[in-house]
Amino acid sequence: MREYLKFYIDGAWVDPQGSGTQDLINPANEEVSGRIALGDKFDVDKAVAAARKAFPAWSQSTREDRLELLKAIKAEFEKRQPDLAAAITEEMGAPASLAGGFHTFLGIGHLDAAIVALENYEFEQKHGDTLIRKEPIGVCGLITPWNWPINQVTVKVFPALATGCTMVLKPPQLAAYSAQILAEVLDAAGVPAGVFNMVQGKGSVIGHALSTHPDVDMISFTGSEPVGVQIQKDAADTVKRVCLELGGKSPYIVLDDGSLTEKVAGAVSGTMINSGQTCSAGTRLLVPAARLDDAKQAAAKAANDTSVGDPAGNVAMGPVVSADQFETVQGYIEKGIAEGAELVAGGPGRPEGLDKGYFVKPTVFVGDNTMTIAREEIFGPVLVMIPYYDIDEAVDIANDTPFGLAGYVDGENQEACRAIAKRLRAGAIYVNGGFDFNAPFGGYKRSGNGREWGAEGFEEYLETKAIVGHG
Repeated sequence: MREYLKFYIDGAWVDPQGSGTQDLINPANEEVSGRIALGDKFDVDKAVAAARKAFPAWSQSTREDRLELLKAIKAEFEKRQPDLAAAITEEMGAPASLAGGFHTFLGIGHLDAAIVALENYEFEQKHGDTLIRKEPIGVCGLITPWNWPINQVTVKVFPALATGCTMVLKPPQLAAYSAQILAEVLDAAGVPAGVFNMVQGKGSVIGHALSTHPDVDMISFTGSEPVGVQIQKDAADTVKRVCLELGGKSPYIVLDDGSLTEKVAGAVSGTMINSGQTCSAGTRLLVPAARLDDAKQAAAKAANDTSVGDPAGNVAMGPVVSADQFETVQGYIEKGIAEGAELVAGGPGRPEGLDKGYFVKPTVFVGDNTMTIAREEIFGPVLVMIPYYDIDEAVDIANDTPFGLAGYVDGENQEACRAIAKRLRAGAIYVNGGFDFNAPFGGYKRSGNGREWGAEGFEEYLETKAIVGHG
């Protein structure tokens, strides 16, 4: 059983101020897998003071110093990839192939992207007699979710380090193990004392303390819309910058051509990755009405072919993260049935043969955009297919959502896909499976503000200074 009962503050592993702890449950077997310490306001005060003390020196470090550190982190990260993968499987149920593949691959990818961006980023530009400088914003509070634990931490920590900021990380309670190992990676790589600090605990305690702290200059939060709204309110009194990456209900438009069934199957399989616990998942699958029967057959087959089971084995999908999440997803499935959506695959309850663990059937509905399952973020392996009659209607349906995190367009006519992508009101549009670590990621509307990933992700951690008359 894992025990992580110390916090990383000012370059050392220290005892918490209080004595609170929390048992963590392995979602695959519902058994206790470990225990973490729960911090309080005084732990946050201590961590913020360390970050504030370290900021003057680190903010003046050279580009070369920071590049050297990032490369040292990469070497240590690669050594610990197997440990990180095992932790991710245990803490949130990701299949071993996914945890040791895309989960940890994302961490390395964000590190490489930060290195490339730092090598090329222009921190100073001349405009006539004015010098425009980009300077580190200060002490950053980083609050991350459990669904892609290494991705969500590294996409914040690495840009903050690269731009000369210091930070306090609050990892998720439900996926605390991988963050502990990443802190060990950073320590082994030689991150200067106080530059990176980590305090575990409840969001209502640690997140609130960071958001309201007068010595925290910026909050970067990834998570649910209601919590993001509360963080903005908490941060208002100290006028700190807040970067939010919130929920999504992303449209996935498949065009009417010869590849339709293949594209539908790919969209369904993609949604089931990570048990559907992906904020940018294409959970509204828009298909041509004239091909609905073909789409239903392809979607049903893809969902039914998704193997579900022990994440330590050779399966495509493990459990959802917790009992609460399981009940939430089951509630949405029941709601879809009650509202008259056609159940194409899956449904309520666990998959056959799985009597323990928070396993959900890969579920596909056919419905319309007014249904609850098409309006609200489910965060599970559930999608709704919505028929459209022409491209204008598809775009209208796609944009008819309070969210705007991502969108997808698949079809054989690349030019037509590009044209549709430009009409979608979302922060990141993926055409025919495109993927790029250097592409900015973030939302329109209630999906948040600010951007992460690549060079644009640096901007959140930088202030702009004009030195007028510089000459």
